[in-house]
This record gives sequence, C-alpha cells and structure tokens, in this order.
Amino acid sequence: MPKKISILIVDDEESVRDSLFNWFIEDGYRVECAENARKALSMLESDSFDIILADIKMPGMDGLEMLKRIKTLRKESIVIVMTAFATVDTAVQALKDGAFDYVTKPFDPDDLSHLIRNASKQISLMEENEILKDKVVSLENVEDLIGNSEAMQRVLREIESVAPSNASVIITGESGTGKELVARAIHANSPRKFFPMVSVHCGALSESLLESELFGHEKGAFTGAVYNRKGRFEMADSGTIFLDEIATISPKMQVELLRVLESKSFVRVGGNKEITSDFRVICATNRDLKSMVEKGIFREDLFYRLNVVNISVPPLRDRIEDIPLLVDYFIRKYCASMNRPLITIDASALKRLEEFPFPGNIRELENMIERAIVVGNGKKISVKDLPMGKTVVRTTVESLDDLEKNHISQILDKYNWNISAAAKALKVDRVTLYNKIKKYDLKPSK
Repeated sequence: MPKKISILIVDDEESVRDSLFNWFIEDGYRVECAENARKALSMLESDSFDIILADIKMPGMDGLEMLKRIKTLRKESIVIVMTAFATVDTAVQALKDGAFDYVTKPFDPDDLSHLIRNASKQISLMEENEILKDKVVSLENVEDLIGNSEAMQRVLREIESVAPSNASVIITGESGTGKELVARAIHANSPRKFFPMVSVHCGALSESLLESELFGHEKGAFTGAVYNRKGRFEMADSGTIFLDEIATISPKMQVELLRVLESKSFVRVGGNKEITSDFRVICATNRDLKSMVEKGIFREDLFYRLNVVNISVPPLRDRIEDIPLLVDYFIRKYCASMNRPLITIDASALKRLEEFPFPGNIRELENMIERAIVVGNGKKISVKDLPMGKTVVRTTVESLDDLEKNHISQILDKYNWNISAAAKALKVDRVTLYNKIKKYDLKPSK
C-alpha cells in the first residue's frame, strides 16, 4: 500500500478488539483500539483515522450515536458498523447516517479483510480527487471572455470581485453579448466550482413546464409524469443555478421563486415532502427589470432579492477595439473544429466588421466568421465572404427590443423562414424563436 491506512476499533468486548487488532496489524495497517464510544471520540479529537470499525451495541453511547458524532467531527472518516443483532432497520439507519458498510458477528476474516481493502481503495480515490482539485486551474482567464477594452476589463474586475461570495447576481445586456459566459465565469471562480452549474432558459418554457423544470415532479403528478424527476434547484445543490431570461417568468412563478430563494426549500409538483437545496442564483435578462418593477410587471421584493449585484455586459458596438481579438479567436476556433488550415482576415474585411453595428452582438459576429470560413475559398476572409454584403449602414433604433426584432427578422429572411435553421443560427431553441416571433409579430418579407 502506498500509504499506511489507519484503523480505529471500537468495541466493549476485549476479545473482539484483540482479534481485530492482530488481524489488521498482520495485514500492514496502523491500528488503535477503544473500549467505548466516549474514548473513541476523545482519541479522534487528537488523532485522525481513515477507517473506524464501531460496534452498535455498547454501554453508554451506542454505535449509531457515535457514527453521527464522528461524521460531525471527522466527515472524511470511513465508518463500518459491527453488530451481533443484525436487522434491516439498524443496517439501513447506519447507512443513512453515513456508514460505509456494516458487518455481523461472528466475522469471517477473509470477508472482513476484503471489506477493509475496498474501504482503503475508497480512501485512495478520495485523496486522488483532492489532488486533482488542487491541480484544477482556476478559470480566472475564461477563454471565451475576450477583450482588452475598458468596458470588458470592468466586467472582468466585477466577476473577480463577486465570484468568491454567495451574493445573487443579475447580469444585464443585449442578446448575444455573452451573459451566460459571465455567469459561467462567476461560477468557475467561486468556491462552488466543483459542483454543477445548472442552467434554465425561462423564456423557452410555459409556466407549468417551468414549474416542473425548476422544482421537479412526482410520478403521476400530471399526464406524462411516469416517474419521479428531480428539479433544477435540487440538481444545483452546493452549486449554482443560472436563470436566463428571468424577466419572462409569470407573476405566479415570481411568487414561487421568491419563496424558494428565502427558504432554500421547495416541494416537487405533486409531492408533499419539503426538499432543501444549497444553491447560488445568477440571473440574466436583456430587459430593464427596474422599469418592469415600476410598471408592476415584476415583483419589487423579488427584484431586490436577486439584484444584490448587477453586472452590465456591454454591446459589441461599445467595444469595437475588441473586434480584432474576437475575430482571431473565432477563426482559430472554427478552423480547428472544421479541420482546416488556419486562415487570416483581409484588412478591408476587418474594417468592414468594425463599422458594422452588430445588433446581434458577439453571437452575430461568431456566426459571420463561421459562415465566412465555410464559404470562403482562399487563405484570407475577404469582404465578399461576409454575409452583410458590400454596404454597411449604421442603424438608429430606439430600444433594445428594436435591435432584437430587426436582427431576428434579418436572420429569418436570410434562412427563408426555416425555423430550425434560423434558431440554430441565433443559438436559441425553436420554442424561444417562436416566442420571439409572436412577441414582435414578425412576418415573412414579401
């Protein structure tokens, strides 16, 4: 064994302690003994043991009570309970309380040695996992958050500042600016980074589907609920939940969400058991939530619960100096994914991109570069490879909705109203695109 595993034997019978002590010493383990639970807990305060073998029936404090205290004192210790009175109830209770396994007296030496070897392997795996965690590079330089402009440097400073906390964050900005990337960067630099970040696109789901998605459901809760299903809040336990398009949720869901944020507990649809989950919430929206609060569309108490920290992601037209960096990144990305030789971009084509208003922001720029690599024939991307044509006109719009409406309309026309193709180009699902078409009352150009 690369490491000498330590074992603590806790049993009120001296013959049992002596037998186990001799077995495990012979197998090469470091072994100590205690005749009762109180002495064992005292030993654990000054020493650590990898494996603890504890009898359930002992005078004073029993093995199950000791197990609970050990898990509080030394959570990483592996506890195996021993009993001469094996019942399903005691075994299940021990496992529920965190026991690795249980054995019954009298022992078979070979079976017990095999169990200890399995426990030792578990310890080795946990140690390897800790080493891997230490080697994980902190994602301070999240590769997709590219930019040297002051506007992007401000965003990066805000990410660095808020990431270590548990504060709720609202990320605002136009469609296509990279709000989800900011959310992922916050999560990746937080203490929760080794746990999942679970994303929910609220605008793509109806109220009933969103409720089931967030809270989960029990079998038979509604037609089609043929099995129990965990909700996203439950999946995000110890991690982060990212609620995109938070402004689209209904008044009823706003009330439900506020309650969950305050109590960190919820009930699955069709269930009655209270489930708790420790999660951090990050939201994103391209709408002015404060204005929605003033109009009574969005709950004020929910707004302030979510808006502990606000990070505003700038549109691409406000960080033109970052376009060459982004273009270079996307060229490298798509040349690699298409297994093509690395190409460059013509100076006139780059200038044309820097003059374009980009209503779809970085998402639109990425689509342009991907298309240019697909349709281009040479070693350079030229103006003719860009989908915006030969003329570029800066447009004046009155609101973010106007920008989004115009961009979606252009993409739909470009793909001849093929919803699947347009949704793929916009990097949204079909339901979201249908909702946008309905919202802006879009129709095919004649």
